[in-house]
Amino acid sequence: MGETGADVLCVRLVAPEADALSRLLGLLGELTPVVQAVPPDGALADLGGAVRYFGRDAVELASVLRVRALARHGVDCTIGVGSGPMAARAAARAAAPGTTLAVPGGREAVAAFLADRPVTAVPGVGSATARTLAAYGLHTVGSVAAAPLPTVQRLIGARAGREVHEKARGIDRTRVVPNAAARSVGAERAFDRDELDRYLHRRALLSLTAELGARLRAEGQVCRALTLTVRCADRTGRAITRSRTLPEPTAHSPALTATAYRMYDALGLQRARVRAIALRAEGLGAAGHAARQLSFDPADDKARRLEEAADRARARFGPQAVVRGTLAA
Repeated sequence: MGETGADVLCVRLVAPEADALSRLLGLLGELTPVVQAVPPDGALADLGGAVRYFGRDAVELASVLRVRALARHGVDCTIGVGSGPMAARAAARAAAPGTTLAVPGGREAVAAFLADRPVTAVPGVGSATARTLAAYGLHTVGSVAAAPLPTVQRLIGARAGREVHEKARGIDRTRVVPNAAARSVGAERAFDRDELDRYLHRRALLSLTAELGARLRAEGQVCRALTLTVRCADRTGRAITRSRTLPEPTAHSPALTATAYRMYDALGLQRARVRAIALRAEGLGAAGHAARQLSFDPADDKARRLEEAADRARARFGPQAVVRGTLAA
């Protein structure tokens, strides 16, 4: 990737549905093998080789990708194009939904593009770091870039200060790192009509966590995080997405349900008409390698034994052999 090249894409799905990310990764894989999934609804792709192979620049290939996503899967994408992952991510955040925005040029162009944006536009700068910098008048990326490096390091630490200061000046040392699409599994429940009833919303969540838990246990896996997507029934069809890391890696359905309920309650939906709810288990790993906090709660031990017995029954007689009473009603 040259100094003035803009060969990295950051692709975000507009109103994603269940398994839409895996389909997006498949489309990107037709252009380049250097694809990094960014769950729940995005991906990074390095098109350095594809630009030379297809004889088209990255913006043209981004247009090809959007057309294929719409034609094959009926989903639209918002795409940022930049010389590195940071520039591409920033462009994707600034682009209007369903459009492509490019930040061509090297680090000077990236720094100029970021200059007027809040410091949270720099990867790795969260709300706490932003408050620390803001207390000393560093509200924008440009102000951080203009500040002396030792000053930034004194405020947020030597290593973090150097990284943030470099990124604010357009220096991005990160690369697109190919990863496995199978690092997550998801499921979705669509309602027959736009649904207002919170009880039915929670019932859908219970069904989703039961399904995901059973799939994970059958494959000998646990997940480290959950991502909830609620697709509303307004004119835009907007999707609200939230992610949460679990207290410990698990495939235990009650633990997944408790986290999913908390995420849903935190949305504070008031009289929201919901079209569909999706849940994705992220950060999958082998169950045998996961540490589990020991419990002295007899009720928890009993629930896990019942879950194991139910899994054996489903394996023998089918997935509907044992269902929660709430879901069977």
